Amino acid sequence: MAVKGLPKLVRENYEAHECKHASAILRNDFRSEWQDMMEVLSAFRLQKADILAPGGGKSPISGMIDAAFTDRGWIEKAFQTSIVVDEEEIENPTHKIDCYKNRVALEIEWNNKDPFFDRDLNNFRILFELRAISVGVIITRSDELQEIFDSLGKGKSYGASTTHMGKLLPRVEGGGGGGCPILVFGITSGLYEE
Repeated sequence: MAVKGLPKLVRENYEAHECKHASAILRNDFRSEWQDMMEVLSAFRLQKADILAPGGGKSPISGMIDAAFTDRGWIEKAFQTSIVVDEEEIENPTHKIDCYKNRVALEIEWNNKDPFFDRDLNNFRILFELRAISVGVIITRSDELQEIFDSLGKGKSYGASTTHMGKLLPRVEGGGGGGCPILVFGITSGLYEE
């Protein structure tokens, strides 16, 4: 699941994994969206003050990443989906995508409960099967950041049952996204700044 073709800064500062050739699809068929992702990931820095910010609502870290994509024309997107069987329509609701642009769905999971990964992957699966998206991307945190959280006295806030790469990879590798090509990035300590 190692990812090829990443810029050096991204390769050295993110834990990256993929399934079903997601990066090749993005680099070749969605060049503008790939460029947006590489620019956002390259510019991002994990600030001590943002880690120490009180909880509740969207974290400054998620908000910063989300805003960088919004500035590049990505939108939060809800899909109205249903299935029709013998003229009977059955609603098939999906969750909003954090950042969406041109058939690329991107979720930011910084510090939610880990079942959010199941929701995201199932959402990718359904939307891919319905031909609404071509690729799903998740940005989360690498497990190695736990040492930083512990040293700042925030270890309990970023506990084992929250979203991090160790909780995501088994779900991706186990087929949680169905046939959807998926690319995941984990923020590492290389991006941390006091």
